[in-house]
Amino acid sequence: MVLGGLVNKEIVNLINSHGGKAVGLTGKDGDMIRARKLSSGKVDVDYGHVGEVATINPEVVETLEAQRFIPVIAPIGVGPDGESYNVNADTAAGAVAAALRAKRLLLLTDVAGVLDKQGGLLREIRRDRVDTLMQDGTISGGMIPKLETAAKAVNMGVGGAVILDGREKHALLMELFTEHGAGTFVY
Repeated sequence: MVLGGLVNKEIVNLINSHGGKAVGLTGKDGDMIRARKLSSGKVDVDYGHVGEVATINPEVVETLEAQRFIPVIAPIGVGPDGESYNVNADTAAGAVAAALRAKRLLLLTDVAGVLDKQGGLLREIRRDRVDTLMQDGTISGGMIPKLETAAKAVNMGVGGAVILDGREKHALLMELFTEHGAGTFVY
């Protein structure tokens, strides 16, 4: 209710109040995000209503895009029996981007991008290096699912993925409209 109602509608309202044409959705609308229950692989661990993406139906987004609407999608998927599952937002965004064959996937975070062991920004990462960076400890914590999502999206046909600091003023504009971009580009 918080993701699909309150937060989603606040974002829609902000976009619309600045001249955009946004529509709020959840992954349940139009069966956009089909999900399955997340399994830990352990008998005694149950994540409740946490799910993972099974398939994406891009028709709703394509229809809205054709009419120049901005879809704001809350990462709530629908299971085989109609149950709701909370899906990781980055993972859902990556799956939607792949289904749409997007040119770019932009993942916002609260750091400059992917940092090396000395704290310096890694400007580019080849998708096939993500596993190595995880294994050697360069990447840890919350950056792991972001980079896994970025690499998977690129593997599935997205032109590139960028992890950038959403707190930085004009970070999106710098990424989209400058040669050097902002954050870390995964290709």
